[in-house]
Formats: sequence, C-alpha cells, structure tokens
Amino acid sequence: MAQTFQIQAEGPVIEPGQGEAIEVPSGQEITLLDVIWNVPGPDGMATRFRFLAPAIARGAGLVDFDIAAADMSHLCQEFALPKVTGSALLPSQIIISLSDRAVPFGETDPDATQFFEAYRLENGACIWEVF
Repeated sequence: MAQTFQIQAEGPVIEPGQGEAIEVPSGQEITLLDVIWNVPGPDGMATRFRFLAPAIARGAGLVDFDIAAADMSHLCQEFALPKVTGSALLPSQIIISLSDRAVPFGETDPDATQFFEAYRLENGACIWEVF
C-alpha cells in the first residue's frame, strides 16, 4: 500500500523518506530523502519533496537540467500529488528538489548540485510556477 502523509496543523514537520527507488521518465536513479510539510510559501503552506539524484552531479553527471525538469514534473504529478490529495490541509504549492547528495534542509553545500521546481495545485494537476 502506498504511503500517504498527513499535514500537521502547526510548524514545519520533516518526515524521512523510506529509501524506495522511484521511477522517472529519464530512468535516472531517484530516491526520496524527505518530505517537509507546513512550510510557509508565497500563497500559503507549501510541501517540499526532496529527492536524491546522483546522476545530476556536475562533471560526472549524466542528467542535465532539461532532463531533470521533466523528471521533477513527473515526480510532482505521479508521486507527490497523490501523497497530499485527500489530506485535511492541502498545500497551496509543492516544491520538488533533486540533489546529487544528501544536504540537510536549510544548509548549503557549494559542491552539491541541486535543482528545484515549484508547482501550484490546480484541478488535480501540478502546474509549474516560474521562480
């Protein structure tokens, strides 16, 4: 049975990923690092889904931003959206991030490659929002 997440009423909540491999269109190896609920966003609460994607690493990386962007859209629609649908407090935005290494939330790592995309939820779909 698929894991679903419940949004808490107050404050950010970090739920660690289960280490499961997640299929994406490019075929790159993706695993869920964590989900961060109840993060204030520009239009209400946002939910962040953070994924480990070693193939995006600079230099040795096999996946560029254009390919990763298609994977992030897929992750929002097919992975994140089903996890938040039906929860008591639907976020106004889902943020998908890919990182070539695990970087603790809120910290920086100048050697890490990270890609981020934001999506608003509209009519049961993830709609890309330009940062």
